[in-house]
Amino acid sequence: MTKLKNRLWIAVGLWFSQAAAYADPASLDGTVMCGYQGWFATEGDGMKRGWQHYGFNKEGRCHIDLWPDVSEHGADELYTTPLQFADGSPAQVFSSANPKTVSRHFQWMKAHQIDGVFLQRFATTTRGGDSLAFVDKVMANVREAARESGRAWCVMYDLSGLKKGEIESIVMPDWRRLREELRITSDPTYQKHNGKPVVAVWGIGFNDDRAYTLDESGALLRFLKTEFGGATVMAGVPFGWRELNRDSVKDPHLHEVLADADIISPWAVGRYGTVEGATRDIEKVHAGDAVWCQDRSKGYLPVIFPGFSWHNLMQARGQEAKVNAIPRLKGQFYWHQAMRRIQAGSKMLYVAMFDEMDEGTAIFKCANTTPAGEAKFATYEGLPSDHYLWLTSQIRRVLRGQQAATPWLPSR
Repeated sequence: MTKLKNRLWIAVGLWFSQAAAYADPASLDGTVMCGYQGWFATEGDGMKRGWQHYGFNKEGRCHIDLWPDVSEHGADELYTTPLQFADGSPAQVFSSANPKTVSRHFQWMKAHQIDGVFLQRFATTTRGGDSLAFVDKVMANVREAARESGRAWCVMYDLSGLKKGEIESIVMPDWRRLREELRITSDPTYQKHNGKPVVAVWGIGFNDDRAYTLDESGALLRFLKTEFGGATVMAGVPFGWRELNRDSVKDPHLHEVLADADIISPWAVGRYGTVEGATRDIEKVHAGDAVWCQDRSKGYLPVIFPGFSWHNLMQARGQEAKVNAIPRLKGQFYWHQAMRRIQAGSKMLYVAMFDEMDEGTAIFKCANTTPAGEAKFATYEGLPSDHYLWLTSQIRRVLRGQQAATPWLPSR
């Protein structure tokens, strides 16, 4: 009998171990999903995009504020930049077009039980040519990496930069191609919610003079909800979407447009910059946002972010910005937002972002030793390069009720 009990406990343990190794793409409830930019290209990666989003030049400048930790990468994943470290050794980075690197990123997610990603698909890149070839290559890498790692994934269209009329002429045909030709939603790891595949649309209702209109955005939401049997549509909206203030247009028509969304996700990055500010602003909006969504049978997906820094990117544009403009406080800023959201009743969280080095919001492995020269970099303040991956796994545990929410950071 004792041997039988031991075998049963071993079997149960193996089942739980295997279950934990795979994300469940059936619902967003109980998940921590990350945005995945996947937009970093390099000289020599074969994609003809140059140093896309790295922005390296011979003067020692670049566009990123965090430096990736590539110590685990193989020689076939490394691309030498014009920058050097203080000892004279070449500074190397990765390309998002390299399937081995994307697979590595997803294995990091698996190791820390991050459920999956919203793959950013900037609509302007789908017009054709080399830009479309690049984003399609990255998407192919993500599909395979998700399959290998058991992570979930889905498409998020970012409408930024579109001209009037291009939602109909570019975005809608692209979604048809992804569904009909590439059959992405047939992937067993493609994220679903309420029985339908998830697709996100980011950039509806912002007050930054976008050329496309609210009516065009509404037409896109209706299209996504009806074509191919329909999808569960997430709308990425301004932080002040409900009260039509702050970063939102002041047009009540926005609420009519959002009636066709299934999930509302207000953008929080840069909307507050301190622990105190996060407390104040989350308390101001969360309850009202959640009730608005609940009354209309919609999901509510808050955004959390670890910090912010875009000194090098702004300098390249001729503007000034501080390194570590929104300090990470060794994870306290990130943790605090998550705890406030969870304690307020959130069932799901969106982390911005997994690999965003341009604006310093990345949670993937980044280095504390950075290149010398004109560019100035933020770091992880001497913490292990996987600190924010680990912290995200702890946030997920709290979200799922597996450990208590605390105001202080958990010990590792």
